[in-house]
Amino acid sequence: MNQPVGADAENKLIAILKVLSESSEPLGSIQIARRLAQDGVFLSERGVRYHLKIADMRGFTEPGGRDGRTLTPAGRQEVREALVPQQLGVVRDRLELLAYLTTFDPVKRAGQLAINTSIIGKNQYKKALAAMKDAFRAGLRVSDFVATANEGENLGAVVVPEGKIGFGTVCSASINGVLLKAGVPTEFRFGGVLEIKDKQPKRFVALTEYAATSTDPSEQFIQAKMTSVGQAARTGSGKILGVFRTIPAPAREVVEEIAARLLAVGIGGIYALGNTSESLCQIPVALNRVGLIQLGGLNPVAAAVEAGIEIENIAESGMVDFDELKSFWEL
Repeated sequence: MNQPVGADAENKLIAILKVLSESSEPLGSIQIARRLAQDGVFLSERGVRYHLKIADMRGFTEPGGRDGRTLTPAGRQEVREALVPQQLGVVRDRLELLAYLTTFDPVKRAGQLAINTSIIGKNQYKKALAAMKDAFRAGLRVSDFVATANEGENLGAVVVPEGKIGFGTVCSASINGVLLKAGVPTEFRFGGVLEIKDKQPKRFVALTEYAATSTDPSEQFIQAKMTSVGQAARTGSGKILGVFRTIPAPAREVVEEIAARLLAVGIGGIYALGNTSESLCQIPVALNRVGLIQLGGLNPVAAAVEAGIEIENIAESGMVDFDELKSFWEL
């Protein structure tokens, strides 16, 4: 099958952007050429430099370090959109991977947790924190523990751009990781917008199946301004980010025990636990399974976006050691 003129060049450009998206630090043309070769794409160092110039002109890349390049927000978006056909289900796969990589032990208060990374302008940072307060105070988060990073530093697998501050929230997949280590596997079903009334879950008003998307649902719903987390935090009623999982029915008591242990060390996020084979918030549950609704880790950030603050979110952005986290209330 013949490709249109220029298609090969575009494919090589996307391959280079993909390599950059998988790196936590700037990469030069030699490093990029080597990583491309590992993926079966053979391009000379000179060829890489040529395509990087094109990427620079399109605003997809920018200088970062000695002779290196990093992706711009536009570059990350281009990679996501270009690879959509190959990435259906990638969010579910990433959640499963982060759950597997979670080593946090609530008894020892040590180990690795999965995080989401939000990129906030320095001049908007204090305003963003103020807008998040009500959500943290109301418990509409996975944890009060957060991570921060300055420009040029890493937060998960993300390098914080110049003029920005990185803000990390504990990802809900961390809870599933702790459950997995206790022998409880989780089925990652949906991410959605959960309507709550008087602080109780009522129904999902929007759902995206993890197996059918290449972009995290929370990122989508925040960008589409479909939440009212600030209102929910203040009044107990509104629309928040929620995730829907299921677990084997015999594991229900184990989940309750682990949820209590996590809560004792400042990690919550389990919002509702259903009964065997019964629907939960109008979502059907398979035979011998139990529905589980968890809070989205990005809920406080959604409240800041609702307040008019521009924030770039990268959900499931990597791992961080528990010792590196601090209480939101210390910021």
